[in-house]
Amino acid sequence: MNRIDLAGLDTGPAQTWGSVRLVPLVREEPIAGLRLREQLYDEDVTVVGLNDGTSYVSYVPHAFVATWTDDGTPAAAYGTQLRHKESENAPRRMQVQYRRRMARRVDKNRLRFLPLHLALEGYLALHFGGPEIAWAEWSQRALRSGLSPRAEEAYTGADVRDLDDALRIFEIHPRQCGVLVYVADALAGAFVVPHPADYRALHATLVRDLYGELVYQYGLMTLPARDFTARVDDTTVRSLADLRAAAERQAAEWARFHDTVMAGTLLGGDSYAFDPVYRLGRYTLWRFLPSFSLHNDSHIGEAISDDRGRIAYLKSYRLSQGQTRRGYLLTRLAAHDWNLEATAAGLGTDTGGLALRLERAGFGHLLREDVLDHYRAEARGRRSRAGDPGRMP
Repeated sequence: MNRIDLAGLDTGPAQTWGSVRLVPLVREEPIAGLRLREQLYDEDVTVVGLNDGTSYVSYVPHAFVATWTDDGTPAAAYGTQLRHKESENAPRRMQVQYRRRMARRVDKNRLRFLPLHLALEGYLALHFGGPEIAWAEWSQRALRSGLSPRAEEAYTGADVRDLDDALRIFEIHPRQCGVLVYVADALAGAFVVPHPADYRALHATLVRDLYGELVYQYGLMTLPARDFTARVDDTTVRSLADLRAAAERQAAEWARFHDTVMAGTLLGGDSYAFDPVYRLGRYTLWRFLPSFSLHNDSHIGEAISDDRGRIAYLKSYRLSQGQTRRGYLLTRLAAHDWNLEATAAGLGTDTGGLALRLERAGFGHLLREDVLDHYRAEARGRRSRAGDPGRMP
């Protein structure tokens, strides 16, 4: 699987509030054999122990619990928890909670996993081991520890302007099983669940999800999202049947425009590398990474598909331009066995240019300081010569 195929999900009419546009996804028939519920956490910081002995540290507000049946019969969803706020007199404190693994089986037919953090951990682990060959340019830290520690920044949905209000006031469709979130018409993320009851229970969790820097900045711009209004030629309408047919054509045209243009970068514009994480009976939990093209939007995420290839669950995160560049550089380095000269040639630049690109991307610590100093001096010399008009004859 290298594409995200939302077959079985229909695109509904969008709703806008400020700069936020929510596009509902509805199922004609829900996937009854898999259900999702939320498990709330109260801790400020969570440390997740990974299988390779490393740890993932982040703010983790909740987990999802997937419940499935082996024979495909419907499964009842567990209700979410209601918790009282702490009293105002409670002392300020930061709690740290340790969790075992990103995805952990908690019962025979129940799996607890951390939404989006499963995908982000896959991105942070991208070529995490660093150089496999001890090329002279790499620092001892890079050769010994690779990219450890590896960190990225994200924003919660509560920081994205208008998102909280939009989620609170927007209508949920009766058969809605998902949504695509846009901020200033930039696709921020996708969220799909198996059943309409799951979506109603988890709709509000979108404000606790993580969003990239670009999405946060677009929210600050407060550019109102434009409404797409339907236009019907009244000269062709002679009856209610004609009006109904015209309305259906407009809905189909909107869905086609949305799926191919607005959501094209997620649904058809990239080729994804899917990595299986866990088998849930007839279902498989995946996480995916993009090709890190510098010319397209890049999304990471996770999905659950059934044995027929249908997407039952999907959650995606749009990388910022800086995060895409970092993924691109790491991918190109790994493709050339971390050889700076060969990688630079593949990128159409020289070794010094690549070294300085690595420094600007936040990977300068991977190179020896004297090597970086040499390339910095070369760059200063080129700039100085470019600004020298030369001597008069």
